[in-house]
Amino acid sequence: MEEIKRLTYNPPLAAIELRLRALLSAQLYAAAWVDPSPTTLMAVFEHLRTLRYILHDYVPKPVSQSPPNLGEVRYQWLTGTLLFTDLAGFTSLLEANAAQGRKGAETLLGVINDYFASTIEIISKSGGDLLEFTGDAMLVQFLGGIEQENTARAVRAGLRMQRAMAKFANIETARGVLSLRMRVGIHGGRYISADIGTPQRMAHVLLGHSVQQAKQAEGSGSVGRVCLTETTREFLGEQFCFEPGKPGYFLVADDFTDDRLGEYDITLNRRRMPSSVLLDRSVSGLVSEIVEAVKRLEPLASYIPKPILRLLVENADRRKIPPDFPEPTVMFVNLISLPESVDKASPEEQVNLVVGYSRVFASIDAVVSAKGGVLQKVTAHLDGSDMLIYFGVPDAHTDDASRAASAAIAIRDLIADLPLVIIGGQEIKVSCQIGLCLGPVFAAEVGEPRGRREFNILGDTVNTAARLMSEAGENQILIGKRVFESIGLNFICEALGAVSLKGKSALTPVFALHGANADRPKEADIHS
Repeated sequence: MEEIKRLTYNPPLAAIELRLRALLSAQLYAAAWVDPSPTTLMAVFEHLRTLRYILHDYVPKPVSQSPPNLGEVRYQWLTGTLLFTDLAGFTSLLEANAAQGRKGAETLLGVINDYFASTIEIISKSGGDLLEFTGDAMLVQFLGGIEQENTARAVRAGLRMQRAMAKFANIETARGVLSLRMRVGIHGGRYISADIGTPQRMAHVLLGHSVQQAKQAEGSGSVGRVCLTETTREFLGEQFCFEPGKPGYFLVADDFTDDRLGEYDITLNRRRMPSSVLLDRSVSGLVSEIVEAVKRLEPLASYIPKPILRLLVENADRRKIPPDFPEPTVMFVNLISLPESVDKASPEEQVNLVVGYSRVFASIDAVVSAKGGVLQKVTAHLDGSDMLIYFGVPDAHTDDASRAASAAIAIRDLIADLPLVIIGGQEIKVSCQIGLCLGPVFAAEVGEPRGRREFNILGDTVNTAARLMSEAGENQILIGKRVFESIGLNFICEALGAVSLKGKSALTPVFALHGANADRPKEADIHS
């Protein structure tokens, strides 16, 4: 047998090859390895520069302006005003366009991004920072001034946004004229802003009772109105006129003339990223710039789920991800007690809570990733924190429902086994609620086409999964009929009958998912 001959090959980017794998398209990665010419290296540099612009717009401003080191957990207390929005009418608009396939998806994307572009511009002009999209909803933060003025700017922003909705009152569709309307909820207070996770996956989250109060204000408001908590209304004094809302809440009366309300509170300051100027185009100069580009990119990339990052990388040259109407299995997990306990914790206990929350997030993300799913984000719930998870977008498998069911069981067991948390001498038990639903969604890059945006899924399937989660008991998993039919005999389920879910005119059949059937191997494990 002849001796194996090994060829010495040391391309210019060999030292950072591992780090480049997730940041280069398949074709560009191959070219950088087999043909590392100055032309190819220049293409690598330009790609990384474009990707940095994209990721800069995908993450919230506190992250883009001052990204943490990879895997660095950090937090700070902030005093500010939070504004939540929620959109009414989107499900009907989605259904009216879904039958038209890709053409309908493009039409729907045009409408929803027109809405987001209008509201995001108002948010910017009003001095707010858009922290996150949650489906068709948004969370906005107002900081940087005296507390009363932050809250007043938030209220004026809410009024401007409601006025802007007149543009979407009469939308022509194949099913007739439809409309989009919005609820706005506002609460000012003190809360924790934290960055948590691992070098592979980070998340920016808000923790504390004030976050829940802002979310509750949105849920307690009325379509077309701006709703404030009672404490926030008292804080504003006589700057605005109010009408009584639900107990504990007030609705802002929009009695402003156009001149008094105006279009902005501050000069519009768009999110700008420093440009990378390439001076040395030699091989060594290009390699040096590519290394620096990777260093700047990695912290931002860690906030994007890996499957979504791959989509962005492969479509970076077009700077657009085509919209679609897939049918994933959507999961919502509500983590209860841990996020809202920070208000009662001592400084030492706050550190333990944030670190503990980071560990739980990392563990759940690991479960989801191992099953081929996406943990999209963590956001505030009426109680606790929500995690939006889905299977089947952008990577579809024949057994996505089983993968989701397996992941839900693992997440429930993980949370049920968490040790008691001691806060102020009292024992607090962390628990969860989980809901799963299978059905069509609108999957697209939503937001400003060349500004703050993200890839997300929207639609009734997402809403139903969230409502199933809210109906679930402590450490209980509720699933819809299509999930139950898809997972077959691989799992132990119990029919709970038909229940009334918020926003549904008809009763919804609901099933409790108890565990895996030990006598049968799960498809999700067979095909993993």
